Amino acid sequence: FAATRRILAAVDPADYGKPTPCASWTVRDVANHVVEGANWFGLCVNGRAAPDPDPTHGVDYAAGDLLGSFDQGVAGTVAAFHSPGALEDLITLPFGELPGAVFLNIATDDVFVHGWDLARATGQDVTFDETMAAGLLADVQQIAADEMRGPDGSGAPFGPRVEAPAGASSVEQLVAFLGRAA
Repeated sequence: FAATRRILAAVDPADYGKPTPCASWTVRDVANHVVEGANWFGLCVNGRAAPDPDPTHGVDYAAGDLLGSFDQGVAGTVAAFHSPGALEDLITLPFGELPGAVFLNIATDDVFVHGWDLARATGQDVTFDETMAAGLLADVQQIAADEMRGPDGSGAPFGPRVEAPAGASSVEQLVAFLGRAA
């Protein structure tokens, strides 16, 4: 969350219309998704299920205090994942029932990779944590089945795999595995 917050803080509203590595999303869309996720993850953990209806869906966080909304969501999500039983209990999500620890990995991957998307789209020179990326790659390789992949904009959680270049860093391998050209 901290690394992506630094990237999010450097996004200028003038960047909102720029394309991102998620071809169907602009910078504004990705920024909104990151803030939505920061809030949604904690709601899911606290309720041990995805909220229905989802109060975070469709909110235009970029129209207001983007960082304030992100910080509020992060605080709630971090507290939720630290609550008793949060990592062991099952959480019912739109794509299945998972232990909290697996959901934590998914949440971390989402925030990390979309931070990369924002940095690329806005030309930010950011050094990403290679050790974290290697761990996320190992985790996501276990859960990103081919049936969970689809073209950008299809609603699939992951894009089709892209071949990482020879000698690619862990970050480049992670984003390629999730369907982005590094």
